[in-house]
Amino acid sequence: MTGPGSTASRQFAFTTRAYMAVDDATGEPIGLDDVDTRVRWLLDLIAGAGGQLVSRLWQPATFDVLAAGRDRHDRRLPTQGHVAAARLGWNPTYPEGVYVPSRVTRVVTAQVVATLRTLAYRDAAIASLSQRFDPATGVVAPPTEPGDFVGVGFARGVLRQLAAQARRTDGAPADRLRITDLQDLPQTSAMAQLSAADRQLAQITVAGRELVLTVKLPTSPAPAGRAQWRRVRLTAAIPAHLHGRAVTDWHLPTLVLDRKGLLWRCAATELVPAGDPRSATVAVGVDWSPSTLGAAAITADSPEGLVSDYRGWTYDDRGLGIKLARLQTEGQTLHRKAARLTRLAATAPPEVRAGLEAKIAVLGTHREAVGAKRGKINRELAFHFGRQVTDSAAAAQAQVIAVEDLTTLETRRHGHVNNNRAAQSARRQAAVALEHTAAGVGITVVSVPARGSSALCPGCDEPLARPGGYHTAWCPGCRVGGNRDHVAGVNLAKRALLGRGKATSRRGQMPAVRVAEHAPVRRCRDKHGPTPRRPRHRRVRRSLPTVTLRLGVNPKQHVPAPQASVWDTVKPAPPHGGAGSRDTRPSPTSATPVADSMRST
Repeated sequence: MTGPGSTASRQFAFTTRAYMAVDDATGEPIGLDDVDTRVRWLLDLIAGAGGQLVSRLWQPATFDVLAAGRDRHDRRLPTQGHVAAARLGWNPTYPEGVYVPSRVTRVVTAQVVATLRTLAYRDAAIASLSQRFDPATGVVAPPTEPGDFVGVGFARGVLRQLAAQARRTDGAPADRLRITDLQDLPQTSAMAQLSAADRQLAQITVAGRELVLTVKLPTSPAPAGRAQWRRVRLTAAIPAHLHGRAVTDWHLPTLVLDRKGLLWRCAATELVPAGDPRSATVAVGVDWSPSTLGAAAITADSPEGLVSDYRGWTYDDRGLGIKLARLQTEGQTLHRKAARLTRLAATAPPEVRAGLEAKIAVLGTHREAVGAKRGKINRELAFHFGRQVTDSAAAAQAQVIAVEDLTTLETRRHGHVNNNRAAQSARRQAAVALEHTAAGVGITVVSVPARGSSALCPGCDEPLARPGGYHTAWCPGCRVGGNRDHVAGVNLAKRALLGRGKATSRRGQMPAVRVAEHAPVRRCRDKHGPTPRRPRHRRVRRSLPTVTLRLGVNPKQHVPAPQASVWDTVKPAPPHGGAGSRDTRPSPTSATPVADSMRST
């Protein structure tokens, strides 16, 4: 139920690290380096068994079963991955003489089934596009069935794969290709999703501001029996930003190893204010801008209709966008160097090939470092953007934030460099961060259609003019305009308000408005949003420039009159030894004693 004061549950993720480990049976402390080693043995067992199971299931029949969602007895497959794998008979194998608990097998099968279910959609799309692909022209015919529709960006990537397959087969037509014909085996990540297991493998408890995880870990790289699996109790601190939040449940983490050691990727469920977009009267529209991450504008629903002041707010990325562009260029340069050295190493002599492979390894390490740095900056940028937009929407008392539908948004006609830069921006991550941050204050983020938001007038729905270039927009009929991104924000907020009763939501996705309706947005001077902050510059007194006077010209000098005082008429004699300079001004004295002293002389 929704209403004033109502709450809703949501899940969020965070990371933490253990600072203490003890043996659960004896209570003896264990070094964190020893824990990292034992976790690495566990991850090696999971990754090895998962890779072997994926290679065994990498065939079209597997994806046919997953697409149908039925087992051999025509029963619907369960949602849990390990239960579906057990029903289908997909069991991993381990090296001979190695004992692995059945709960670890659950973790392996859950991760493998999740990966294959993700690739099942890709397999169906490749099969549909390959039937409509013409190798001679390299063009895909338009779909005839509604189920054959594929996103433009995804279809472009598959089209490149189909063209490469046609070149390898000398243009021979293929009836129906599958994902196994175009792509290699997916790589399995070294991680342990403990959420697929039960208390026999792992359990988590909360003690004050600490998380205590009890998990079974092997004591050797090849455990031979139950005795070589012992429980370890790990203690980690709850991050400071979670203190005081209404967390109702702490879920089992996913264990991974990075350069610093064991990392917990945790999830939790908390209570947040429930938002009701159907009763929204004020909306904030966020437009993804090619120059900066985004811009926002406000539209309100009043008794007279939709109104807006057409004055938006542009996000300041604090220079992080320029840094990301530089890192992206550096990563692409390293990729080109590594590709060129790889081509040279293929035909080089053995002694030269060893040196080239060493250089390729160094370039690969640098590329990974650049990618990790870009990931950190993107995360910081996304959550800073989400916080700024949420604060602006809360100050405007908005109930809905409208963002462009990223599945239909594609950057075009801005040049190869700008298109690539915009395509690799953290828009999806920023949208997720904005949804997470806005839900904390009871504001709902809604996805709306993006087509025409920057090109059509919010008032009359006619094409806008560009009198000042790309970044300006003006409607001669409605006499409204301004920044292109701000006008787009007004359009997006309008579409969210008009479609607030028709928004559809799917599990794990934000509510979406599928149809863009139109209603005129009137320009008003009423204040609906917060006053933007303006930087105040401190006044700096600068000396006047010296002017060289021309010969023979006596300029008029306006000198202000000095302050009237007794010294204008009565001037005492300078003291003995004084130079009489104006810099040594005598102390002020009253006029009467001075006059009397002069008379006495």
